[in-house]
Amino acid sequence: MVENSKNSEDMEQRGEEIEQISIGKDSDKRIVNKDFIPHYFPTYRIKRTLYPIPIFIVVIIAGILAHLTYVEAGVQIDGGYISESEYGAIGGIINGLIYTGLAGFSAFIIIYIIKKRGVGALMYIFGIGFGMVTFFQTWFFGEVILYLSFSNNPRLYYLLDVELIFLTAVFTIFMIYKYFTSKSIKIKNFIVLYIGLLIGASMGVLMPLWTTLAILIGISLWDMFAVLYKHGPIKQLIDLVSEPNDSITNTSETDLKEKIQSGEYTYDTSKLEIGIGDLAFYSMLTSSALVQTNNVIIMILTSIAIIIGTGITILGLKRNKILPGLPISIFLGIGTMLFSWYIFSFIFV
Repeated sequence: MVENSKNSEDMEQRGEEIEQISIGKDSDKRIVNKDFIPHYFPTYRIKRTLYPIPIFIVVIIAGILAHLTYVEAGVQIDGGYISESEYGAIGGIINGLIYTGLAGFSAFIIIYIIKKRGVGALMYIFGIGFGMVTFFQTWFFGEVILYLSFSNNPRLYYLLDVELIFLTAVFTIFMIYKYFTSKSIKIKNFIVLYIGLLIGASMGVLMPLWTTLAILIGISLWDMFAVLYKHGPIKQLIDLVSEPNDSITNTSETDLKEKIQSGEYTYDTSKLEIGIGDLAFYSMLTSSALVQTNNVIIMILTSIAIIIGTGITILGLKRNKILPGLPISIFLGIGTMLFSWYIFSFIFV
């Protein structure tokens, strides 16, 4: 996998992906392009003007999967480490703290491994993680679709169920192989989108309301720390994998920051990278909004709020090399979901 990643990096260095740091004139401001990030990094890469498209895709497909699973198939599991049905909101908050803590611990472990083993270790971490998620989530939702399609024919259902396991394994191996070997950004984007929406749909179904809200708020706060704090794990990770060009060696990092803040320089935001975690948690919120309220309009309003929040975050990227993608979008989305839910409940009481 190491040799194949080099091919992807060579492709990106030719300008087909994220441009390396350089400075060019644009009206009265100088445009600073972002650092080069390896092709295998789990982000959806797209032009700024098209950023709502992947969000719409994950929201719609994850919503459909969540509805089929929760409503049509009747899979209504009280997920989480602490039963929310027994302990209520307190149980949900504890679950949120546990999941956020695990996310933070995992991030620091990954940073430690990279520092000890090198950036190449990331490919094995991503490969194992994506492989497990792809297999189990594809199998899970495949079971749901099979059940809804052939529940009236048990013999055919069990026959296809055995084949589903084999096909899911083959599909998973193929997906991970293509992720690390393909030079096509479209294929890589598809895989990131696919894994993100599966995670979002499953968590939207399995996690009850308070647990969902606690996880989303906790992860959003963690995202702010991990990206904005100078020793935050995501910031460290980006710094470790980024490969800046020498075209601005005469400009120190401190001087560059001052020029960015003053408005003399501005970062290029014509191309964006949306993290797989952002897509997963966006679709988790909208899927939860659908299954909890059983109201498509509330889900749509929540989705619009998330897209608006993402747009606000993108505006901030002109003066920041990287920003957390969750806080603004998730907080706007949660607020919109709860407010619209209350309004609809008040109107139709």
